[in-house]
Amino acid sequence: MGVMDNKAFFEQVRGKLIVSCQALPEEPLHSSFIMGRMALAAAWGGAAGIRANTVEDIEEIRKNVDLPIIGIIKKVYDDHPDVYITPTMTEVDALAACGVEVIALDATKRTRPGNRALADFFREVRERYPEQLFMADCSSVEEGMAAAGMGFDLIGTTMAGYTPYTAGRRLPPFDMIKTLVHECGRPVVAEGNIITPEHLRHAMDIGVLTVVVGSAITRPMEITKRFVAALEP
Repeated sequence: MGVMDNKAFFEQVRGKLIVSCQALPEEPLHSSFIMGRMALAAAWGGAAGIRANTVEDIEEIRKNVDLPIIGIIKKVYDDHPDVYITPTMTEVDALAACGVEVIALDATKRTRPGNRALADFFREVRERYPEQLFMADCSSVEEGMAAAGMGFDLIGTTMAGYTPYTAGRRLPPFDMIKTLVHECGRPVVAEGNIITPEHLRHAMDIGVLTVVVGSAITRPMEITKRFVAALEP
């Protein structure tokens, strides 16, 4: 299984579904082996790509599927714990070394660990890895436009509703998706709170490159909670 080039990545995922296979340490399915099998199930179901967290999970997923991977490393640093998706160069280096097709990182306007601003951090990242595809996990149109201007290759809506200044917004953020598709000049990835096939179809019809679905497919505890909630009076 070789890592595909950038053009091949775009061709493979265009108009298709990417499935996020993640389980945090406190969750029942936390296991690289399980995530590898989860990715295989997603591949058999028709997924065109996988989003995964940690080098260990990514390496196990590579053993199971020959699909492009959007890689992240979730790491909490004490000085700025809110920015935890691939927050420093240490995580970027680790993901680049394991050969993921895309590296995603928090691209919100919040200060990063080490008191670094995103623009300063990403300038260094791009200089070190000029050929690597990078995805911006944004929470607002403003952040998506800024990330596009910084040179991110893909603009994602991953963080919408998860920053203090976007908390309570309507989800999925179709308004944000539509504006970015028309204005940011980069391929847009709809990710975050895409819970139903109808959500996915609508995002595609707006004109995104691809859609990432996670919890609604690969987190049975969360899926169970949604069903149980329907029983509450």
